Amino acid sequence: MAADMLMLENFINGQFVPCKSHIDSYDPSTGKVYCKVPDSDQEEVDMAVKAARDAFESWSKTPPELRAKIMRKIADLIESKLDEFAEAESRDQGKPVLLAKTVDIPRACLNLRFFASTIINASSMNHSNVLNKVGAVNYCVRCPIGVAGLISPWNLPLYLLTFKIAPAIAAGNTVVCKPSEMTSVTAWMMAKLMNEAGLPPGVCNLVFGTGPKAGAAIVKHPDIPVISFTGSTATGQTITQMSAPFYKKLSLELGGKNAAIVFDDADLEKCLATTIRSSFANQGEICLCTSRVFVQKGIFDKFLEKFVEKTRQLQVGSPKDPGTNLGALISKDHLAKVLGYVKLAVNEGGEIVCGEGKDPPLNLPSPHTEGYFMHPTVITGLADSTRCMQEEIFGPVVAIVPFETEEEVIKRANGVQYGLCAVVWTENVSRTHRVSQQLQAGTVWCNCWLVRDLNMPFGGFKASGIGREGATESYEFYTEAKTICIKM
Repeated sequence: MAADMLMLENFINGQFVPCKSHIDSYDPSTGKVYCKVPDSDQEEVDMAVKAARDAFESWSKTPPELRAKIMRKIADLIESKLDEFAEAESRDQGKPVLLAKTVDIPRACLNLRFFASTIINASSMNHSNVLNKVGAVNYCVRCPIGVAGLISPWNLPLYLLTFKIAPAIAAGNTVVCKPSEMTSVTAWMMAKLMNEAGLPPGVCNLVFGTGPKAGAAIVKHPDIPVISFTGSTATGQTITQMSAPFYKKLSLELGGKNAAIVFDDADLEKCLATTIRSSFANQGEICLCTSRVFVQKGIFDKFLEKFVEKTRQLQVGSPKDPGTNLGALISKDHLAKVLGYVKLAVNEGGEIVCGEGKDPPLNLPSPHTEGYFMHPTVITGLADSTRCMQEEIFGPVVAIVPFETEEEVIKRANGVQYGLCAVVWTENVSRTHRVSQQLQAGTVWCNCWLVRDLNMPFGGFKASGIGREGATESYEFYTEAKTICIKM
């Protein structure tokens, strides 16, 4: 084993615990193994759940102000090691270091600070008036549930993990977390800081491993009453089935096939710049990325020409290069899947306007010659019924198609099983409200993209998931309402 090979351990009850077996984790930019991740199973999950259960009674009674203070300290410690976390996340996931440094890690810190602030201001009690005829008073309190099982994905590793941990522990729950086995390093690094921040042992436990072993053990564990999962719709279906016998509370943020609608009165320069970003940010490996762009017929040719021009200006290369716009995709298998969709698009009658199959092969220097890189790819000519217009690809591939009327494009944009987000581009205020309210999506951005307010509900319609995350919604999800009636 190489001297610089990382060997991760589970974090249970405030201590790093060796695991009996490990799995390989690859650097997507080189295709080489650089880390060994615990291959945890039921035994390790049972240990973590016991630690979380033992810690729950004390943590649930800890004053919100103290919980908030500890969470802010964790955020401060992560921020103090910003460069280290950004480089680790880049190597784990393949994204440019600059993206991790300016978006992922700062947003992880924001998650912790936001929910630390929210829990202090959240109301845990609602009163009603005394019922004069009966002489009784009713009131409702919100109580932490217990142990929360948190399963996070590989595309935004620390950002989305803290988006689950922060509201759960802020509300007084303890947690057992399973980060993706492909991107576990930043979670392991954060665990190192939890004791330093004063988080009591057992409040946050990290069990690394695969979904079928560690993930399934969490979902089926009888002492974990609440599950939060971000990932594929297929896995979300499995989790729903596995958890059904236990009547668990579920929050599922699943797949998407997000549409952008560009009307002929849109500010094209702003629209083009933002739609390039919404299509190809993080190699298109963001659940909120745009994968279908509907452009009104009168400006279609102009839009397509300029979009292709700007796409070809994007730099694919080493994640460490500050000039890189797109790094490597997460894995060899995922790259093959995305490239397979590009080939399928041609078979389905589409035309590759730029990217894979159209532009010269990428010429990457060592050590990236075996990395999982691909061109950002633009496809036209696809019918709405084709697989490439219906199925989530989750890579730097976008389809651009024309439309004529408002009524038509609303129907077409809604004509998929997903409903996570959408973008509307128009300078017509009436149309902005009219269209956005008819789109079947949990979030609709108008003349912008990825502008987030954590006070607002977040989640999807249809096969994009169940439940909402946000200040109020997260507090309600990670607590149970209890009504108390007292006869006076």
